[in-house]
Amino acid sequence: MTYAIILFIVAGIGEIGGGYLIWLWLREGKPFYWGVLGGVALALYGVVATFQSFPTFGRVYAAYGGVFIVLSILWGWGIDGKKPDVLDWVGAGICLVGVMVILFPRA
Repeated sequence: MTYAIILFIVAGIGEIGGGYLIWLWLREGKPFYWGVLGGVALALYGVVATFQSFPTFGRVYAAYGGVFIVLSILWGWGIDGKKPDVLDWVGAGICLVGVMVILFPRA
């Protein structure tokens, strides 16, 4: 399960970081190469996600969705400086419970 969690985190950083770089390029006027680097990060995210050992695509991506939500909140807090409120944390906790329901009986 530790391997799965690490892969989810690495994939999340790739997806969120890649999307963020493209956001900065298109919305904040950063140089074109920021967008290119974002595209590379997004492509790598797609590859990393396939390293999961769970046998079904849908289940892996459903569980990853919950992890992605938590990582997005943390990214917004740490990188954008937008402090999450109580409802953000409650929602993130609900998502993590969903991840556990999906994955732990099969681990």
